[in-house]
This record gives sequence, C-alpha cells and structure tokens, in this order.
Amino acid sequence: MNIEQILDKVYPLSHSTRLTLQENIVKVSFPKHYIILQADRIEKKIYFIKKGIARTFFLIDGNEITFSFGKEGDTIISMESYVAHKKGYENIELLEDCELYKINIENLQKQFRENIEIANWGRKFAELHLLKAEERLISRQFGTATERYKELLKNYPDLIQRVQLKHIASYLGITQVSLSRIRANI
Repeated sequence: MNIEQILDKVYPLSHSTRLTLQENIVKVSFPKHYIILQADRIEKKIYFIKKGIARTFFLIDGNEITFSFGKEGDTIISMESYVAHKKGYENIELLEDCELYKINIENLQKQFRENIEIANWGRKFAELHLLKAEERLISRQFGTATERYKELLKNYPDLIQRVQLKHIASYLGITQVSLSRIRANI
C-alpha cells in the first residue's frame, strides 16, 4: 500500500497538501521480530505499514498479552506519546519483515499548526484510533470468544496464515486449546 492510499484512508487531502505532508515522511524497513515501539518510553515517531504485520502487546507478570494487530495501511503508534507526550504502555513487535513509512511526531504537530487541512487530517486520525479502541473494548467486554474470533477474521482474513496462533489466542483472551476448539467448530 503506498503512502497516498494510507493518508487518504484517514482523510482525503488535496494534492498539494499531501505533498507537503509527504515531505516529512521517510520509507524505512525493519526485520521480523523487531520491537519498533517499547513500553515506558516517549515515542517520537509514527509508522504507517506499507507491507507487513505487527502486534501490540503488554507484559503482565512476565506474560505477553496481545492487544491488537496492524497490517498494510494501518498505523504503528503510541497514542499516549502522540496525544499526551507521555511514556507509552505498549510494545509493538513486527511479525514479518516490514516496509514502513515514518514521520516524526514533532514535525507532524508543526504541520498541524501551519496547515488546517493537515490539522483536520490529524483530528480524523485521532478519531479513527479512538473508535478502534472503543470497538476493541466493547468486543472484549461483551463478545464471546467465538464472536471475537469471527470479528478478527472479518477484519483480518489473512491473519491466520500470517500470525502464530499463540498471539491470536492471547488477543482473544483464551488459551490455544480453546482457540483450536473454536476453529474446529467454525
């Protein structure tokens, strides 16, 4: 997925404004298993996934709890750092070799101050992340494991081929044995 498609997925920008924003975006690559964002740090960059997949996880009592996945077109971000300039609570691991687009948060915020169209893009970006977080919370609180699995398949149909089942089970809040049972019944 190219950067124009990713940016327009958030909020359509005029050609000239997109070019202005793209001046601050750099293409980078990192290997599988690379921890691109670490907990307890103020992150200064946002990444957009051109190619690959990542997972967000927390360490709780030495166990990795997967919170979300991101794939082509999605964002790798610590919202705590982005919004409040505070240390993030999540780790983000690349599950495949990844090609990413990177932008410095400070540069992006400067663009927000200088260009209303980019500021509106940033507002929409934050709103979309808020909605995703709310959907995950509602799903986790009220959906059964089977419903959560079906929703995951709907949103990420190729996930099963690309991600270890232990990460999927962790994301669903169940054991790998329970995941195997759910998969057998579907």
